[in-house]
Amino acid sequence: MEFGNQVGLTSAEITSLWASYINDSAISCKFKFFLSKVEDEEIRPLLKKAFDIAQGNLNTLTEIFKKEKYPIPYGFKLDEDVDISAPRLYSDSYALNYLHQSAQIALQGYSMNLSLSVRGDVYSHFNECISQLTPFLREVKELLLSKGLYIRSPHLPIPDDIDFVKKKSFLKGFFGEKRRLTGTEITNLFTNIQRNAFGVATLLGFSQVAQSKEVTEYLVRGKDIAKKHCEILGSLLSEDDLPVPMTWNTEVTESTAFTFSDKLMMFYTTSLIALSIGFYGTSMAVSPRKDIGLQYVRLSAEIAEYAKDGANILIENGWLEQPPMAADRDELAKK
Repeated sequence: MEFGNQVGLTSAEITSLWASYINDSAISCKFKFFLSKVEDEEIRPLLKKAFDIAQGNLNTLTEIFKKEKYPIPYGFKLDEDVDISAPRLYSDSYALNYLHQSAQIALQGYSMNLSLSVRGDVYSHFNECISQLTPFLREVKELLLSKGLYIRSPHLPIPDDIDFVKKKSFLKGFFGEKRRLTGTEITNLFTNIQRNAFGVATLLGFSQVAQSKEVTEYLVRGKDIAKKHCEILGSLLSEDDLPVPMTWNTEVTESTAFTFSDKLMMFYTTSLIALSIGFYGTSMAVSPRKDIGLQYVRLSAEIAEYAKDGANILIENGWLEQPPMAADRDELAKK
C-alpha cells in the first residue's frame, strides 16, 4: 500500500521535514530565552508548552531522518545561538504576541506540508503538528483577549441587501474618486501592517544586540523598511477612516548584551522577508483595486532586493545551510 512507511520520501516531503527541523530548532532558542525572562505567570505555561511542542517535533523529525539515513540538519543550538543569562530584551506582552504570530504562521505551513505528504509517518507527523497547534492558538488568543492585547481587524457595516458590482471603476484606483476598500483588502492591509509593526520591534531588538557591524546595519535597514511599509499600507486604511494597528517599539528594552547569535537573527530576518513576499503576493492577487496591487508590487520588489543582500551575508559567513537538492547529473558523469 503506497500510503505506508516503506516508500522513499518525495522531494516535497524531505523538503518539508528539513525546513521544519530548521524552524523548530530556531524557534526553540527564542522560546527558551523568553521562558528564562517571563514574569507573567499566565504567559509562562504557554511559553513552556510552545517550547515542549518544538522540542517534541525535533525528536520526531530526528527519528525520521535516522530511519532514512538522511543527514540530520545542523540548524540552531540552545548552547550556541542563545544566551539565557542575558538581560531581558523584550516584554512579556511582546512574547505573548510572538507566540500568536508564530503559531499562525506555523499552522499555515503545516497545512501546506500536510497537503503535500503521502507517506504515512510524514502525514501523521504534520497532522499531529496541526492537532497540537490548533487548541494552542486558541489558548493564546484567549489570553490576549483577557489582557486586552488582542488587536481586532476593523468591523464592517451590515448591508441592507445583496448587491452586484455595476461599474468598471470598481477596479480603478489611480485617478478620480476611489471606491471604498473591500473587506478582503482591509483584512490584508491590516494584517500586513500588523506583521510589519511587529517586525519593526523584532528588528529593533535584534539590531541592539547584534555583534557584527554588517549585521547591525542590515537589521537597522530592515527595521526602516518595515516602518515605511507600515506607513504606506496604513495610509490606504486611513483614507477610508479605518484604524491602523498599534506599534510595538515600546516593548523592546535597552539591552545591548549578546542575546541571540548573528546567525540566528539573520535567519529570522530573511525568513520574515520570504513570508512577507508571499503575503504580499496573496494580497495583490485578491485586491481588485489597481493602485493597491501596484503598491504590493513595489513593496515586494524592495524587500526582494533586501532579501538578496541578506542571503549574501548568510553565505559569506557560512551560515546558510544547504537545503535538499536534486542530484547534479553533470557532476556525477565526471566521476
